[in-house]
Amino acid sequence: MVKTNEIKGTDRLLEEIADYVMDYEITSEEAFKTASYILIDTIGCGILALQYPECTKLLGPIVPGTIVPNGARVPGTPYVLDPVTAAFNIGAMIRWLDYNDTWLAAEWGHPSDNLGGILAVADYISNVNISKGKAPLTIKDVLEMMIKAHEIQGVLALENSLNRVGIDHVHFVKVASTAVITKALGGTKEEVINALSNAWIDGASLRTYRHAPNTGSRKSWAAGDATSRAVRLAMMAVKGEMGYRTALSTKTWGFEDVVLKGKPLKLAQPLGSYVMENVLFKLYPAEFHGQTAAECAVKLHKEVINRLDEIEKIQITTQESAIRIIDKEGPLNNPADRDHCIQYITAIGLLYGDITADHYEDETAADPRIDALRAKMYTVENEQYSKDYLDPEKRSIANAVKVFFKDGTYIEAECEYPIGHRFRRNEAYPLVDKKFMQNVATRFSAKQLVEIEEKCINKEKLMNLTVPEFVELFI
Repeated sequence: MVKTNEIKGTDRLLEEIADYVMDYEITSEEAFKTASYILIDTIGCGILALQYPECTKLLGPIVPGTIVPNGARVPGTPYVLDPVTAAFNIGAMIRWLDYNDTWLAAEWGHPSDNLGGILAVADYISNVNISKGKAPLTIKDVLEMMIKAHEIQGVLALENSLNRVGIDHVHFVKVASTAVITKALGGTKEEVINALSNAWIDGASLRTYRHAPNTGSRKSWAAGDATSRAVRLAMMAVKGEMGYRTALSTKTWGFEDVVLKGKPLKLAQPLGSYVMENVLFKLYPAEFHGQTAAECAVKLHKEVINRLDEIEKIQITTQESAIRIIDKEGPLNNPADRDHCIQYITAIGLLYGDITADHYEDETAADPRIDALRAKMYTVENEQYSKDYLDPEKRSIANAVKVFFKDGTYIEAECEYPIGHRFRRNEAYPLVDKKFMQNVATRFSAKQLVEIEEKCINKEKLMNLTVPEFVELFI
């Protein structure tokens, strides 16, 4: 075989993403409205995470005491950091409790993870602009970046499954963040392609830390790591660092051959604003395949709580993806393990009538009733649930919980679409606002909360804020 150094064009996927980021105009009012709710929801999740020392120990500058001139602020903290480190901080916070938005397809993920890099860079750009007498970015600029990052990550996820080859979904976060951040930093189309190619060449994290027996806290900072790497690659690209035009398709050495075992990457549909319009809000802090199981369990709580000794067995009917990801028996070693166990999630709902982040901590997990209920549970796949989960017109995440009693009677609840689904948007929005205010109330004074509510709950006011004005609400 004759080897050649000839480069044949640029991978089409790199071109398509770069064209979308540079040229596509977001006109969907629904996408902007949804993005405004996603923004406050995501920030609220990050603020709540500051209650947990396992999260806060990872935050701050790499060298203690460092304050960066015109740097990016980290909401809820005094830190002023370089944008790469700030992206890790914000990304780790917002993902820590597994409480931010979700996207389910052939690949899963949390598109709001991209906000770590987006907000850090937007604040950094704005502060530099102000120091030069120029205008800062606005929250509407941030929302547009969010919509595009959601779209890139989500459309990639529709038919390209990383989990099937043991790779973590946060790789798509890195790719999406890299594209929009390079453009935000003033990059050209060529520079976006250069940065993107390097993001793909990085390869991807193993899913080891999301599955037994190794489930651990890395799953809470992996997206922060991915979006911070995106900021680094974007900043290199706009300084002129080269890219690799066939990073995906090169035989033997490209991403498709090395990571996907020869399967080509593709976009299932043209890039627009579909993902933001259809993204899932998370109203319970639990892995999303178990959200409707949580809702069913909470509904059944009052009928179960005084009959625990009478329960013979509990059937959880679910989709194939849930069985593959969160169907667990045996010991659960930490909060990261527990919030990815459909039996634990269901038991908490049945016992407490609610599910909060604290329910995954060791104190609650010591309740012997939880494992007693788990021991009576078994899962069954409903093939229609699995089919509807992948149907682009439905994208349901159905679960049913059926509690059998020793006297032969039973009670049951079924939920096809979680409350955060597009089909239940109007029901969800007031709850998203409530969740946000409850989360920020864990950190800020009553006086600050009045201003936060005034400027964030009114979404028109929110969109008109500059990025520094928005960030300062949470300092």
